[in-house]
Amino acid sequence: MRASAPAYRGEGPHALWHVSEDPAIARFVPHRARTALTDELLVWAVDTRHLPLFWYPRDCPRCTFWAGPRTTDADAERFLAAQRDRAVHVIEDRWLERVRVTRLYAYRLPMHTFIQSAEVAGYWTSRATVEPLEVVAVDDLVGQHVAAGIALRSESNLWALWDAVVQSTLEFSGIRLRNAHARPAEAPP
Repeated sequence: MRASAPAYRGEGPHALWHVSEDPAIARFVPHRARTALTDELLVWAVDTRHLPLFWYPRDCPRCTFWAGPRTTDADAERFLAAQRDRAVHVIEDRWLERVRVTRLYAYRLPMHTFIQSAEVAGYWTSRATVEPLEVVAVDDLVGQHVAAGIALRSESNLWALWDAVVQSTLEFSGIRLRNAHARPAEAPP
């Protein structure tokens, strides 16, 4: 299993969340997610520790990474400025304004029907329909990152960084990368 992301400032107690741009979801019904590796009908949630991975408009491609137990000092220095307790989130430049103005809604879900993913730390699934316990509006997504102590950067293209991160000893999560700009064409020899 991927090692958990580091704690962040203001993290709050453990809870399960679903994040959406839709302010009026009354219930979450199991379905097959387009990106799921299983055909099973599920409701997906993320725990509080991993909630910042979803402080973005839904379709925003992002590369996120942090140190884990197997991360080398060289990789921690190269990617995290040697700050092993730091997470870094990187989006494309073209998404920065949308991240600034998007309002999200974090739905806190009851935990009793959820099980934790065996493959991915922080992800939880339920086979049952669930109704949210509360909904919290999340504004100023850039400010949320700053307040949490999470480095938010932007790049014109994510692929060089993503390839380097994947080849490193870091823990990582790439979300909606299918929406990223195409890989740059290689220069002819």
